[in-house]
Amino acid sequence: MDQQQERVDGIARAINQLKSLLIFILVALILAPVGLFYGDSISNAIERELATKRQPIIIKEDLPVEIFWTAPDPSAIQDIDLKTRIAYGKELIAHTSKYLGPDGMVMQISNGMNCQNCHLEAGTKTFGNNYAAVASTYPKFRARSGKSEDVYKRINDCFERSLNGKALDTLSNEMQALKAYITFLGSNVSKGDKPNGAGLKELTWLERGADPKKGKVVYETKCVSCHMANGEGQYALDGKEYTYPPLWGNHSFNDGAGLYRLSNFARYAKYNMPQGVSHTNPMLTDEEAWDVAAFVNSQSRPHIDVPNDWPDISKKPVDHPIGPYADNYTEMQHKYGPFKPILEAQKNPLTTAQK
Repeated sequence: MDQQQERVDGIARAINQLKSLLIFILVALILAPVGLFYGDSISNAIERELATKRQPIIIKEDLPVEIFWTAPDPSAIQDIDLKTRIAYGKELIAHTSKYLGPDGMVMQISNGMNCQNCHLEAGTKTFGNNYAAVASTYPKFRARSGKSEDVYKRINDCFERSLNGKALDTLSNEMQALKAYITFLGSNVSKGDKPNGAGLKELTWLERGADPKKGKVVYETKCVSCHMANGEGQYALDGKEYTYPPLWGNHSFNDGAGLYRLSNFARYAKYNMPQGVSHTNPMLTDEEAWDVAAFVNSQSRPHIDVPNDWPDISKKPVDHPIGPYADNYTEMQHKYGPFKPILEAQKNPLTTAQK
């Protein structure tokens, strides 16, 4: 049986070779008159054609790839106690309300929001208001307090302002866990450095003032399904924390929080909202981001009395929404813009800034 199959295969191969030979002869007969007509041999003509194809292949170098900060991997930590503390810190960031909210199992010191509601993906998302540069840049002088601040102060500012609550005892297990986690996240960043992807991505200033009325339209079409019609957000199924945080009202951040500054809210919204987008594929236009920030920050929210903020009022950011100011621009313009005239006046302090 095998010998018979071999004979069949041999015949098939012979037939294929014969076909190839016949095709070659046919092509040669067809091309021969062409070669004679042009006074050149077929072989030389073919050789010249092939020579034109034998150019060196130049491979263009790839464009440089932009590198962004990524959080280190905690699985490599050898110290079990430290690893446990860091894990607890991450849990507190992701589920603050369960432990420290109005019905918190440890303490009741905050408004029901989670740190993660503002610092996305437990503070690890690229340009998601992450903690990449906290450990590398603190302690540092901050103009808002007029003092050098450490990581403890940075954390408690969030509790008192963004979570509209009370400060943690710096010696508490919870504060030590939060500090350990945030410090760990920045352990791959050199002291003094701010890595690419840290904090919030920059956004171009508008030529006009941000418009709350236009922002309301943006909110109703792109935000209301998660944050609800009255900005109240949505609780998780267990009712102990927010899946989608309140953007105004009694349970939202107060007017001393960083997101109450329009530029911070606009940058946050542009590159992170609606949920699921990133800085590489934003859905909002620049104008939509500024306008929706204006709408949200025009709504009522808790007030915090901070008379010691900004001891040097000339250091206030251009979009700080609460006076007094070192210039003559109105509180309304400082809150909604246009900001470029104020920026120009700051660069040229002798220029009249009255508007």
